[in-house]
Amino acid sequence: MRVEEKRKAGALTRYYRWVFSTSLAAKNQQGHTVFDPKKSKTFKDLKGASFSISYGDGSNAAGTVGTDTVDIGGATVQNQAVELANQVSQSFVQDTNSNGLVGLAFSKLNTVKPNQQKTFFDNIASQLEEPVMTASLKSNSNAGSYQFGVIDNTKFTGSLANVSIDPTNGFWEFNSAAFMVGDNATMQAITTSPTAIADTGTTLMLVSPEVADAYYAQVQGAQLNNQVGGFIFPCDATLPTLSIAVGDNNLATVPASVINFSKVSNTMCFGGIQSNQGSQFQIFGDVFLKSMFVVFDQRGPSLGLASPA
Repeated sequence: MRVEEKRKAGALTRYYRWVFSTSLAAKNQQGHTVFDPKKSKTFKDLKGASFSISYGDGSNAAGTVGTDTVDIGGATVQNQAVELANQVSQSFVQDTNSNGLVGLAFSKLNTVKPNQQKTFFDNIASQLEEPVMTASLKSNSNAGSYQFGVIDNTKFTGSLANVSIDPTNGFWEFNSAAFMVGDNATMQAITTSPTAIADTGTTLMLVSPEVADAYYAQVQGAQLNNQVGGFIFPCDATLPTLSIAVGDNNLATVPASVINFSKVSNTMCFGGIQSNQGSQFQIFGDVFLKSMFVVFDQRGPSLGLASPA
């Protein structure tokens, strides 16, 4: 089996591990597509089951749990655990492009109690031609895609660099212990949080504080703004690239085009690269993923990286 799910920039796929549900307060449902389990003929309540999850950016969700038939672009799992949020943080409420999150890490991270549940990717892997998911996200286009079960050679150039993954903590985790700001600069060691995770559910690229500080030191007019929660800079500023280690033998370059993330005023913009505040891991989210073609391969497991076509 091979399937593809189209993804618009800035929007999550239509099917989720946890979802906005009719259990949420009415004011938090406004602007969202909300799942009503009473309207699903295949939904079954898992009596006594609950979930509570927090993310690296401080957002969170909690609620009850059931099972249902879940389909992502033609890949179908019956009796997939679906988490029905009755509490979500305001960041999710305010993002009306998002109606929940898909869990694509390893099942060890699943927070359902009293009995942990498998993620969609772990459940579907045995049905696929290859136990892989690829991310081909676009920085200058409205359409990107996730594919399950196949590595499409037309979506990247050159060869794939394979990076060993440590799944011990449940993440797509790898070493990331060096970086360079701009072209032809000197490589610098990362001493705080020298490991990273690739995460399709995180929008920004959250790096070690020393990386963020060094990067924005090279951007004229950049400043740390606590009100907006990160580094901002004049929108017309010239931004350097960021090259960062992915594994022990590979260097990935994030272009300026994806680092200029969004406007916070008529003249100032918010950076797509921000500090992880000294957390255990750096989190390489969509800003990083848009800069390359990425393969999440459960064999090994490993991460494959190549320049996008």
